[in-house]
Amino acid sequence: MPYAVFPAIAPGRVHHWEESAFLVARRDLLGATPSWSPLPLFTPAERQVFHGLPRWRQAEWEAGRLLAKTVVSSVTGRPVTEVEILPRADGSPRLSVPGLQVSISHTAHHVAAAVAPGAVGVDLCELSAAPSVGRAAAHVLAPAERQLTRESPELLTAAWALKEAAVKAGRQGLFCEAPRRVRILTLIPPVLSGGRRALVGSAGTATLAVVLP
Repeated sequence: MPYAVFPAIAPGRVHHWEESAFLVARRDLLGATPSWSPLPLFTPAERQVFHGLPRWRQAEWEAGRLLAKTVVSSVTGRPVTEVEILPRADGSPRLSVPGLQVSISHTAHHVAAAVAPGAVGVDLCELSAAPSVGRAAAHVLAPAERQLTRESPELLTAAWALKEAAVKAGRQGLFCEAPRRVRILTLIPPVLSGGRRALVGSAGTATLAVVLP
């Protein structure tokens, strides 16, 4: 099945869907100038979190938080430097702006962020990860959901991203019972159980999903 079944999501600009706003970017373009770092745009508390991370994690942390700050700035008009994102005790990102929540996702090649007035989840899954998703499907996808994917890389990654985005919106982990309680009713268009609203799009070599309660 051609990948065009999912609409293309243009990278580098803020998109609006229902009450959410989201942005996806290629990580190599974010770091196109070797000497440039977004770290001065972060608050002292954020820089403390950054310096406490292992070096392999720092670059993706910077990219994700920068994108999230950019989306919040676009929505609220606040300068990026006045937007703070710190981890909650469960590791999920907590936004300093009252009335908004944020979700962030990374892959080796892309990064995405979404904000909404209430709970929101965003996830990216690279097409190259489809074989791994297929092997893990028994732990995350019910038999009927696996039939929906038809072993297609595009549909497998969409199913995984939808489950991940849904459990992020509920601030729960993927490897527990939470994803099994989220049922994918259809993939084209994406329809989830429990009245959840879902968007799936093609973001270059990745599939992107955004889920709202």
